[in-house]
Amino acid sequence: MKIKLQDHILVPKHEVLSKEEAEELLKALGISRENLPKMKADDPIAKEIGAKKGDIVRITREDEFTGKSVVYRLVV
Repeated sequence: MKIKLQDHILVPKHEVLSKEEAEELLKALGISRENLPKMKADDPIAKEIGAKKGDIVRITREDEFTGKSVVYRLVV
């Protein structure tokens, strides 16, 4: 039985953005893909969600003290 990483309580939600969402994000931030923080394509969570090189991943963390935070990573 294989355990999914995203089922673990300490792993935040990871989602691959659609092409449209990625373009909207970059336009809203006024940056290019290369300006985003990076995440390796061989990262276990990237493999699990099917992220490929060039994809942008949204990571959503929820914390009872700080609330919800969203960060983005470029898969390299």
